[in-house]
Amino acid sequence: MNSLFKALDDPTRRQILEMLKEKDMTAGDIADAFTISKPSISHHLDLLRQANLVISIKEGQFVRYSLNTTVFDELIGWVIGLSEKKSAKKKTTKSK
Repeated sequence: MNSLFKALDDPTRRQILEMLKEKDMTAGDIADAFTISKPSISHHLDLLRQANLVISIKEGQFVRYSLNTTVFDELIGWVIGLSEKKSAKKKTTKSK
């Protein structure tokens, strides 16, 4: 979970996720949308991949990236679980 939050902490990586929400893209297409170096974009993509936020598929010379929504579903479930625990605790405290 730490790698997930680390990946989401950077505005460039969040922007990459927004782009991938619209469509799958190659690393080159993603890099073309930024003014930073291609090795920097590659590093951002690697961190997103390590956090399982994106999936990469090699297609010949290119690597195509797509959003991995499964991780977001798990994150939302975790956050909702925290909220439910807090709500249950409040109800227990009020009934005493």
